[in-house]
Formats: sequence, C-alpha cells, structure tokens
Amino acid sequence: MIGTPEIILIAVVVLLLFGGKKIPELMHGMGRGVKSFKDGMKGLDPDAAEPSKTEKTPVQGE
Repeated sequence: MIGTPEIILIAVVVLLLFGGKKIPELMHGMGRGVKSFKDGMKGLDPDAAEPSKTEKTPVQGE
C-alpha cells in the first residue's frame, strides 16, 4: 500500500521533471484519454456519423 510519504515523493519528482506550467496540460491530455477510453468501451465513436457496426439497429418490415 502506498502511504502519504510515497505520494509526496512522487509528486515532488513529477513537479521537478515537468515543471509547474506543464502539469495542467498533461492532466488535460490524460483526462481526454480516459474519456476516449471509456467511450470506446461503451461502443461510442464521436467521429462516426452513423452508429457503430457492433450495435444492432432496428430494421422496418421485420
């Protein structure tokens, strides 16, 4: 289990490596990546104009 001292040490190392200005950009990119991953798991494709092929669409006349 990771304790408070380890978390503080990791935060200090990240701050030294990337600097204070770069961290918000990294967190923003990580958030978009997680959202994209979750959408992909649900079968949603925001770039597609039509439903994904894995979803069955009702066909009239059946």
